[in-house]
Order: sequence, then structure tokens, then C-alpha cells
Amino acid sequence: MEIALYQVDAFTDEVFKGNPAAVCPLDAWLPDDVLYQIAAENNLSETAFFVAEGEGYHLRWFTPTTEVDLCGHATLATSHVIATELSPGTKSILFRSKSGELTVTCDNGKYTLDFPARPPVPFDAVDMVEDSIGVRPQATYKSSKLMAVIESEEAVLAVEPNFDKVEALPGDGLVITSRSENYDYVARYFGPHCGIPEDPVTGSAHVVTVPYWKEQLGKREMIAKQISKRGGVLWLEDRDDRVLLTGNAVLYLKGTIFI
Repeated sequence: MEIALYQVDAFTDEVFKGNPAAVCPLDAWLPDDVLYQIAAENNLSETAFFVAEGEGYHLRWFTPTTEVDLCGHATLATSHVIATELSPGTKSILFRSKSGELTVTCDNGKYTLDFPARPPVPFDAVDMVEDSIGVRPQATYKSSKLMAVIESEEAVLAVEPNFDKVEALPGDGLVITSRSENYDYVARYFGPHCGIPEDPVTGSAHVVTVPYWKEQLGKREMIAKQISKRGGVLWLEDRDDRVLLTGNAVLYLKGTIFI
């Protein structure tokens, strides 16, 4: 069996930046154990698999160790493959996923993802987070992910987490975030529980951070930077129960998987 494989750097317009994702179009679903094996072999933070379904696509995302219910950068990467490689000129894409219907608008190399918002609520984890990252957060919140607000961008950048302790925290990984002088806010995301010590750029983290920063900054439209080693920029808009995430993508690799 031969399966097409694309690797796309998402939330960037330059190769070797942003967040790399593998994208595999399928004619029909393979057994889950094969999907897990392919994702583990790719060893990227996410591999996206999709199958044409009705007027859109059924989309699933896998880390090297587990299937996740929402992934921004791999959705953006999949959209880039569809709009530039498989169906050039596509302007709108409908995905069905574990998080419901997701739409993506394609506009001259930019992709806007319409995702469900996941507003965080206050959650007492300040001591646990401090023990995990060596910095005492100003406050902690929880939604799908645990979120810690840090004093400054410099402090966020300097964090060197203890990944064993981060893995033991409640929630789907840890987001740390602060205000920024050059952007509206910055963030980092750690997900060792699902095989991702630090994710370069994480769309599913920003559906948590955007509702928080909307209240703090008094604005619905924001620009954020995820200040990982590779880094990536996201244009964001809060629409109450939805969050729009816009970014670029660039193709790095085209190949074939042989099974």
C-alpha cells in the first residue's frame, strides 16, 4: 500500500519555522493501530489524516502517542495541502472532527480556522505550576488545558519546565502566557503527556487563551506569538463561542509512505 505524505510548516511563511505537521490523504480509513504507527513513525507533534466525506472531509489528528480532539496547526496544514496540491483554488473547506464541524477559509496564502472557544475558569494550581516550571504564576485557570499567567514575556521565555511534573498536572497540557510589548500576548505550550514536550505553535491552546485576553485587554482582535524555539504568529479574533485563528503555511516535503 502507498499513502501520500505531505509535511507542512504551519503558522509561518518560512520553512523551518512555525509548527511542522504531517498530512496524509486517505481514500478510506485504515485501522487505528496503523494510524498510530504512522504518526509514531513521523514523530511530529501531529499527523493529520483525512477522508473525503460529502461536501467536506472527515479529519483526525494524532500525536506520536495519542489521538487528540482538536489541533490547529495540523488543520491549517491540511487546508494548505487541499488548497494548493489537491484542489487548487479552493476558497472554503469543511471538516468534520471530534470537535464538531470546523470551517477554514483560504485567502491568498492565509488560512482562517473557525474553532470552538474554550474559555478558561479560575483554578487553584499556582503551587503545582510553580513546582513544575520554577516560576510562580500570577494566576492559574483551567479549560481543556491548564493555563498559567506569568508576569512578563521575558519570564515566559526563560521557563525551563520539569516535564515529569508538567505531565502530572491536570488538563490537556500546560499553557503559559503573558502580555507582550510587540504582540498582544505571547504563549508557550507543554504537552509531555501526549508525547510533545513543547509544541512549537498550538492552535488548540489559543482557543483557551483568547477568551482570557479578550477580557484583560478589552479587545476581540489580537495578534499573538508562540515563543517556542521555532516560533509562530497567529492573528486571532474572539467571536464569543468561536475563535478565529489565521496563519500562513508553507510546504516542506512531499513523499510516499510504503506499508
